[in-house]
Amino acid sequence: MDEVVHGVVLVVDDNAENRALARATLEDDNYRVELATSGEEAVAKFEQVHPDCVLMDIRMPGMDGITACAKLRALPGGAEVPILFLTAQRDVDTFDRAQQAGGDDYITKPFRPNELIARVAAATKLRRLATERSELYDLTRRQRDDLMRMQLQKDQLSAFIVHDLKNPVNAIELHGQRIARDPNASDRAKDAATKIHAEAGALLRMIQNLLDVGKADEGRLAIHRTQVDLGTLCTAVASAMRVRAQAASLELAVDVAPGIGVMADADLLRRVLENLVDNAIRHAPEDSTVRIEASTKGDVTLIRVTDSGPGIPDDQREQIFDRYVQVGSQLARTSYGLGLAFCKLAVEAHQGTIWVEAGHPGAVFCIRIPHAG
Repeated sequence: MDEVVHGVVLVVDDNAENRALARATLEDDNYRVELATSGEEAVAKFEQVHPDCVLMDIRMPGMDGITACAKLRALPGGAEVPILFLTAQRDVDTFDRAQQAGGDDYITKPFRPNELIARVAAATKLRRLATERSELYDLTRRQRDDLMRMQLQKDQLSAFIVHDLKNPVNAIELHGQRIARDPNASDRAKDAATKIHAEAGALLRMIQNLLDVGKADEGRLAIHRTQVDLGTLCTAVASAMRVRAQAASLELAVDVAPGIGVMADADLLRRVLENLVDNAIRHAPEDSTVRIEASTKGDVTLIRVTDSGPGIPDDQREQIFDRYVQVGSQLARTSYGLGLAFCKLAVEAHQGTIWVEAGHPGAVFCIRIPHAG
């Protein structure tokens, strides 16, 4: 028996990868998908295929998505078809412009496949409701739009706060360094200053993780490749993290053969390793060793960060890279925040992959970066 096609969705995006991802997601749920690469093509395709729903990018060369939406609304039948904006734009002004042009929903990238399917289905049902009970439809839509606007405002406020936190944290770190280097300071003051410096560095990593994850969401996480000596880089990371390791009664070890290098963004790769080492320190038992290793195999470079902690169950090794997640029981390993999410985004920006293996005991975080062609 043939599966029922839920409807025709017109996907409008100038980015081939975005179109392919949306198409695969929708076709997996039995939608028929038509594609357009520009606002102009979307208007022409709309009149040809008469879609049941439109997914519209905003930032496109030539006619942008907001202008295209307004033109679709003016076409015969265009007022009845739900138009969902699927965009990396996260500011309230763009959201308001999209709603004024006649958008039915506003989905920010990156999206989860299940969320996209649910939003397409909901928008289609709401449009049907509009023809039956317009008053209830208007109320539902206003409430949804108010919630979305509040979410975008919260995201903007968070971005401003995070950005402004960098200056005072940098000042704390600087003053900690000055005390640690003061020949007249007592040993107790120098020890405290060293710990302040280490914790301020950890806070700066969290802040930078937040900023970079936001850049990745907006497609602005650019990498600048140079030749990076991994022995030098891994030794520098171990030196920077040694105070945190000592406070946890751990040893840091670096095992990188001389001459191993990789074409990578040195700053991003350094912060990936710092996040992985910090994660290992938080979970490794006392009097154990956290190890950083690097090697080459064929046309790829492999980096491993190993600890002897509780490890990560097989069914939770993908979730550990999600944002703001906690996996496992109280006795198992947990992950919070954006450290590992940032690592995944930064590695994938290098066309690499990151995953977790069992350490027997512990966990081994593995990075594979292909040699740049």
